[in-house]
Amino acid sequence: MQFGSLPTVGVDDLASGDFLLDVREDDEWEAGHAEGALHIPMSEFVARYGELTEAAPEGGKVFVLCRAGGRSAQVAQYLLQQGIDAVNVAGGMQAWEAAGRAVSDGKGGVGTVV
Repeated sequence: MQFGSLPTVGVDDLASGDFLLDVREDDEWEAGHAEGALHIPMSEFVARYGELTEAAPEGGKVFVLCRAGGRSAQVAQYLLQQGIDAVNVAGGMQAWEAAGRAVSDGKGGVGTVV
């Protein structure tokens, strides 16, 4: 699926080993997130870009999530311009939660998407 020229996938297309980047703000992340995702808020992304390049699999895809898909589309576009194989996740964490995928509060409990 394409969002303009931006590679986009639905939540159902994600596999358990895919590398997830969550670009929501801290309060959204703390309320609930996908277990194992890397969290770098969009507002801090350029300053913290090195964290992504250290954590992302060499030559692998980076699946970018936000709450609904708008912010993640912007970050995915930026990553593509940097030469990183980035894919926007359509519907973001709202679609993740609606699909019945686990949402963690990071403390061993069930999180919520805000």
